Amino acid sequence: MSFLSHIGFIETEEQERARLAQAPEGSLNHYLSTLPVTIEEWPQDLLVELPWEPPRTDRPYRVVAVPIEFRKDALPEGVEEEPLPRKLHSGSWTCAVVFSDHPSYPVGGYRIIVPAAELARGRRIDLAGVPAQA
Repeated sequence: MSFLSHIGFIETEEQERARLAQAPEGSLNHYLSTLPVTIEEWPQDLLVELPWEPPRTDRPYRVVAVPIEFRKDALPEGVEEEPLPRKLHSGSWTCAVVFSDHPSYPVGGYRIIVPAAELARGRRIDLAGVPAQA
């Protein structure tokens, strides 16, 4: 547990999971509440395979994206500061799709907006162990 979570400034993983689980069953947030956090570092420029397994979709898909630009969550009107504890994985990322077998998300510069909580539950792809194609 980080120091900021320990003092109550940022929610813990358990608090985040409970918050996400409050979303309606069948929603993305509810689905994410069932998955563990697998990426804890800042995801910018990482290769991340997004969690696209049933029950989120009718069949498993592989969608790999590179987070490029972060956008923080907008606060409700009249609210100046996010209440404490602050969300563990807040905001969203504009990502470039670099691999996909999903028909709605083509490769080749296609951009998608991905919640930070989804990226945090993705799988980091490391190209160091992948042999180069001749």
